[in-house]
Amino acid sequence: MKSSQNGKKLAIKMVIALVCGLITGFGCIALREHLLSSGQTELWTTINNVFFQDITAEGATSAIGIFYIVGQLFVNALQLIIVPMVFVSIVLAICVVTDTKKLGRISSKTILTFFITTVCALIFAGVIGSVVYHMGAFNAVDATNIAIKEGTVGTNPLSIVMSIVPNNFVSALTNNGGVLAIVFLAVSVGLAMNQLKEKTKTVKKLFIELSDIISVCLSFVINKFAPIAIFCLLTRTFAAYGIDYLMPALAYVITVVIALFAYLFIAYPLYLMIMAKLNPKPFMKKMAKVALFGFSTSSSAATLPLNKQTTVEELGVSDQIASFTLPLGMTINMDGTAIMQVIAAIFVAASSGYDVTFTSMAVIAVLALIASIGTPAAPGAGAVILFTILTGMGYTNDAALLSYSLILAINRPIEMLLTSLNVVGDASTSVIVAKKENMLDEKVYHS
Repeated sequence: MKSSQNGKKLAIKMVIALVCGLITGFGCIALREHLLSSGQTELWTTINNVFFQDITAEGATSAIGIFYIVGQLFVNALQLIIVPMVFVSIVLAICVVTDTKKLGRISSKTILTFFITTVCALIFAGVIGSVVYHMGAFNAVDATNIAIKEGTVGTNPLSIVMSIVPNNFVSALTNNGGVLAIVFLAVSVGLAMNQLKEKTKTVKKLFIELSDIISVCLSFVINKFAPIAIFCLLTRTFAAYGIDYLMPALAYVITVVIALFAYLFIAYPLYLMIMAKLNPKPFMKKMAKVALFGFSTSSSAATLPLNKQTTVEELGVSDQIASFTLPLGMTINMDGTAIMQVIAAIFVAASSGYDVTFTSMAVIAVLALIASIGTPAAPGAGAVILFTILTGMGYTNDAALLSYSLILAINRPIEMLLTSLNVVGDASTSVIVAKKENMLDEKVYHS
């Protein structure tokens, strides 16, 4: 009951921070447009340098960037917790399972559920993208004022398989981006401890104590600093955008936003009703603050600690299930990212003169499925990995590169929204698997 009350208080604080951040952010957009249009560029530059400027950017040596610093300190504090939390929680989840068949069932059900939801997301995105394409909404992009931005070199999506098994134990634990390698190491250590049983009781006790320390640090960071950081992150994000960036790709933005909202409010409740035979209302209500947190940070990794806390304490999922499914989902379950990448690929193809056929959409969907698995749980990663899909499809003419540059320029708000989908998807899978394994406390879930 106490955790539920704390969760409601935190949710209220986050909603207030969200509303204030959006209002202030849009106010900054209006101020920015007014000052630039009236020739007061230097005044806006001063305001931007004091509050919003990325102080690590080239030429920003004299900037203060108050909102940037506050936001980054908070995100860094959360990312600091990610590796030890993922490693310790998975090791503990596995080493206490006495039935290895049960462990196999949990793993297979988790991966199967991830696969089903992602395939459904890809089909859904393909249908939406196809409808908008045939309506002629994805017209050629006006490249007059678009500066080409650096993307990434196209790589084979299957290279993600090579990163699962690291060649150095210590270096794997120092890389926030290599979560699959951390999961592999944690599973390996957990299985070894499970096999040795009593011989590893001292190490097991150490992991339990480390888990307690991580929980205390996590609660402090989230409860004390999250609302302030969310306000700063949102305000800065919207303050940095001008109307000129958004207008050329308005059809793309509207299409993706509608698709993401539709999938969030329709698909996940259906999954819970069909796969877990549960009322989705308590889930959606309790996950609201996690979705808001994901929207604010635009990072599944940064949202993982709060997601796990909410899933275990407020949704009644066994810590064993949550400790395994959530870190794994953060890496390979990217429903929102997959939707964005499919619609973005169709937009780039249509706006740069390529024909979009059923076959090409099917190939885009397969590439998006593979690429989304390898998408790092960090801000902006989805749009960067999109380049892999475009090169795989051969969408590489000048118009395609300009369209891709436009997506990179305006995709931050969309990345924020799709992160909300990704983290809600991870939690829904945890609930579904826990229900199937009779490891869901339904009293807590419905409270």
